[in-house]
Amino acid sequence: MDMKLEVVILPVSDVDRAKRFYAEQLGWRLDADFPINDGYRIVQVTPPGSECSIIFGEGLTRQEAGTLHGLQLTVTDIVEAQKELESRGVEVSGPFRDETGAFHHAGDSHRVPGPHPERASYGTFAAFKDLDGNEWFLQEVTERAPGR
Repeated sequence: MDMKLEVVILPVSDVDRAKRFYAEQLGWRLDADFPINDGYRIVQVTPPGSECSIIFGEGLTRQEAGTLHGLQLTVTDIVEAQKELESRGVEVSGPFRDETGAFHHAGDSHRVPGPHPERASYGTFAAFKDLDGNEWFLQEVTERAPGR
């Protein structure tokens, strides 16, 4: 049986501000904005090319705004992705790789500036935060691992 990740709930402090950031500034597709009733609102946006969406709003999670770290977007060209985000007014750190050559550590420790020396697939990252501090990573994947 297939089990596909379809939605991630994102804790935000101001729904309208988050909607402007994700839908207008980042240019992600706005799928829904349902103001159900006082204290319960659902906004769904989807990154370009993604099958997984994010939902934020009111009454959706007990998590504090800005506490989600490690959300990841896969891109085929980290340099171009960073340029696009920066052209939209988003501050991006990177590109970088982890000193171990594996997945990145939490936070910004163990980062080596610059892309992977051979631009190996899965080896280069960049990071940005939304207005609440929820942290997103970009990972450059140019060739999928077998079976993926």
